[in-house]
Amino acid sequence: MNIKISDKILQNVEKPSRYTGNEWNSIHKNLDEISIRFAFCFPDVYEVGMSHLGMKILYHVLNERPETYCERVFAPWIDMESKMRENNIPLFTLETQSSIRQFDFVGFTLQYEMSYTNIINMLDLSDIPILKSERTREHPFVCAGGPCAYNPEPLADFVDFFMLGEGEEIINEVMDAYIVWKDADLSREDFLRKITEIEGIYVPEFYVVEYNHDNTIKSVLPKNNIYPEKIKKRIIKDLDKVFFPDKIIVPFTGIVHDRIMLELFRGCIRGCRFCQAGFIYRPVRERTSDKLLELAGKLQQSTGYEEISLTSLSTSDYSQLKELTEGLICEMEPKKVNFSLPSLRIDSFSLELMEKAQKVRKSGLTFAPEAGSQRLRNVINKGVTEEDLINSVSTAFNGGWSGVKLYFMLGLPTETFEDIEGIAELCKKVVDVYMQTPKDKRGKGLSINVSASSFVPKPFTPFQWEAQDSIDVLKEKQMHLKEKIKNKYIKYSWHDPYVSFLEAIFARGDRRLGKVLITAFRKGCKFDSWGEHFKHEKWLEAFEQCGVDPHYYANRKRNYDEILPWDHIDVGVTKKFLKKESEKANSEQITSNCKEACSGCGVVSFDGGVCN
Repeated sequence: MNIKISDKILQNVEKPSRYTGNEWNSIHKNLDEISIRFAFCFPDVYEVGMSHLGMKILYHVLNERPETYCERVFAPWIDMESKMRENNIPLFTLETQSSIRQFDFVGFTLQYEMSYTNIINMLDLSDIPILKSERTREHPFVCAGGPCAYNPEPLADFVDFFMLGEGEEIINEVMDAYIVWKDADLSREDFLRKITEIEGIYVPEFYVVEYNHDNTIKSVLPKNNIYPEKIKKRIIKDLDKVFFPDKIIVPFTGIVHDRIMLELFRGCIRGCRFCQAGFIYRPVRERTSDKLLELAGKLQQSTGYEEISLTSLSTSDYSQLKELTEGLICEMEPKKVNFSLPSLRIDSFSLELMEKAQKVRKSGLTFAPEAGSQRLRNVINKGVTEEDLINSVSTAFNGGWSGVKLYFMLGLPTETFEDIEGIAELCKKVVDVYMQTPKDKRGKGLSINVSASSFVPKPFTPFQWEAQDSIDVLKEKQMHLKEKIKNKYIKYSWHDPYVSFLEAIFARGDRRLGKVLITAFRKGCKFDSWGEHFKHEKWLEAFEQCGVDPHYYANRKRNYDEILPWDHIDVGVTKKFLKKESEKANSEQITSNCKEACSGCGVVSFDGGVCN
């Protein structure tokens, strides 16, 4: 069924362009020629979802298939949802305004644990049964992928199957299997059973979890030996050969990252012990500068964007950065197209790089020391020093910058109040560097923005066994830092510890949290990452009502021999290596980055020897 959203409704909601579609480079197909319809769902608002590179890639990957039509779906904002429920309008796609219940697949990307109630809300808005056990052959298959899918267990009650790892190849293999299944007119279970043969597919229904008397996990085992005991993530080995769109959709309204995103490489050589992405995306695989320059030219021509963002986990580690930046300047400067360099490390920031980045226009500078003392930076394996930061900001101030953002974390393992005071001292030294910079070189109006997030232990990191600080302790640390920062040039902000607490619960949770998610949703919890809509008290009620202790998941230190909810997932990095890194953290030892020496994380043998 196609849905006509009346002008009256659109005139009475914030940002109606979130719901209208028809943007430049969006794809439109004849439905009579389509045999597979895939609703790609981002569980947040349009301007957040449209900034996500994964959606841009997979939207076009699927639409390259002549028989497949991928359409986009975003979580409607509170005002629009109210109008939809009031007028019995189901959740719909942007391309054809079709109810997503009509689709063959409803696929969610899992970027952040705080979007889980949005997923349930979107299914409810679609009149698709929330619980997978209640779906029949007339319902779409609900699937999910993305970084949070590496611990799929909290969503096991709702998602039919997960795609683990990079999606460009696996999603096509699932579509091929679906065509065969559809022609054979078999049951839902037959399709799910068949796709377990595809590497990277996890079907929770085919696995049994047993628990010990102390609530720890006793085992996670397949119901039948035809299913793999460990589900191995998918990786793309050659990024130059894999599909990358040369056209992307250009929104009518502003979005979070309103620019071309040029993906330099995947993976990271650094091994910061708190960073999940640095481990789950290994090994490092680069695109060549020639391929990137070709893509940049095509994307700029097809979109008209005036900014290109060079994206990766650590842009300055790209081996051909010099060739790429010089090529971009040559091609883009005459067109007045700027390029930005996010993810720069403070130990590799240079005047030359800075001058290239400001050839067309100046963009902001962000550095992430993460901790206030060298001791704690060694614990987390950050691999940078105070001297690195001072040299970087000195270079920036001498180059005309006057604003810097600094990111830190509170609640890191082994952290003391002395470490926290080190953050304030480090920020004061940055101010001093500016004051010592000649006035004719520095920019006007010094502004140091300091942001402190709360540490959240994540799966597949050396800190996956650590306890998160209690909310009271996190609050105490936040206020202690606030008291120590007494400088008019420094603006200090911090994350809501209640949100970080919930994030830790679902990051390391198991299947028993499914009932909590449904209960919280029924109490009105959604858009939990948006401060004005986060309902902490409702969440606490949901945990109590379900008889689940949230502190068990967030504030409990695990033993090394404990079976973790995600132990049946294989990301290539071994548990033995993560344990070794955890022990090195406790003894304040650093590990060299992958280019200096192989640390034996396991991904080389996992990937058949491919590791840059």
